[in-house]
Amino acid sequence: MIAKSVLNESHEIARAVALIQLGARLQVLESETHISYERLLRLYKEVAGQSPSKGQLPFSTDWFLTWQPNINASLFLNIYEYLTKVSELEEIDAIMKAYRLYTEQVSALGMEPILSMTRAWRLVKFVNNNMLSMTCCSKCGGHFVTEPYENARHYVCGLCVPPARAGKSRNSGGILLH
Repeated sequence: MIAKSVLNESHEIARAVALIQLGARLQVLESETHISYERLLRLYKEVAGQSPSKGQLPFSTDWFLTWQPNINASLFLNIYEYLTKVSELEEIDAIMKAYRLYTEQVSALGMEPILSMTRAWRLVKFVNNNMLSMTCCSKCGGHFVTEPYENARHYVCGLCVPPARAGKSRNSGGILLH
């Protein structure tokens, strides 16, 4: 347990505010801070200007394995893993920095981020619990989110071999492939 001090409390509130601004759900804040539910609820309403979304967090690994979410999740996770190797950030701080970098990269391509902060947080938890992992594509050498038992020798990513209708229309959220 963290020692009770004004400085620690200030750091926790700043972290919670940053998470809210990134779009994290209330359950993420509860898990990553030591602030009471009631205070988090008031803080969420003050920062976001509305009540937090209700309902359970997404809990399926399948979403991360579908074509476009997989590309986005893989980009985020590569950034996250790099940050954790080159810095001594706490896990949640590395997730927040990686998420900011991910959204900057996707926005620079003129696209909307598909991965939410809550899904990014959940992805890291899935990887930490060996429910998902990273596998190197045998064609391009990139690292992509896969099931933990994926055969790395024969794995080909969704960028090297996209689905038949992928990238046909920017309106449908596709990536135009040349």
